[in-house]
Amino acid sequence: MSKEKVKDKENLEEKENKVQEEKVSKHKNKSEEKINELTAKVSELEQQAAMWKNKYYEAYADLDNTRKVIEKDRLDMMKYRAMGFIEKILPTLDNFEMAFKCESDDPKIKNYQVGFKMILKQLISALEEEQVKIIEPKVGDEFDHQTMSAMSTVPGEEDNKVASVYLKGYFLKDRMIRPAMVVVSKKEEQPQEAEGNKEE
Repeated sequence: MSKEKVKDKENLEEKENKVQEEKVSKHKNKSEEKINELTAKVSELEQQAAMWKNKYYEAYADLDNTRKVIEKDRLDMMKYRAMGFIEKILPTLDNFEMAFKCESDDPKIKNYQVGFKMILKQLISALEEEQVKIIEPKVGDEFDHQTMSAMSTVPGEEDNKVASVYLKGYFLKDRMIRPAMVVVSKKEEQPQEAEGNKEE
């Protein structure tokens, strides 16, 4: 083989090697681009997955809170189911109490009163079964703003004492239905003595 042919062959091989290297380089670049593209896509999908996971937990927490509120409301409704009925029956109880304050010498009226007292006792017994507690302050008791409402004040020897009871109060379990309506005493301020004439 002549030197020229050998040189041509070497040049041809060199060109083929360059072409092959370029192909490999292009293929490598395309592969790297694809890898970078896929890595970016994976990162984006991971962010979306984290976002939806957070939204799921938020929705789950909201749903759980709503369920708890509804359950609490349901339990309160069951616990205080008699509240409306008791509020409607209070004027009847008040009327009974006021009627018994009137004394009469007539034996027929006294017999009626005995019967009505039995009816009132049965009503109160039924209310107590529903866990109704009566707020029944006595004259001379300290005024309690949490269980009593002052309708008016009257002069008295001490401040904030119950002077008279107008209406009893009622609790249903731990909830106030109506405070006791009372008249409260207020100690009168003693007028300061006017200065007498100065001794000369």
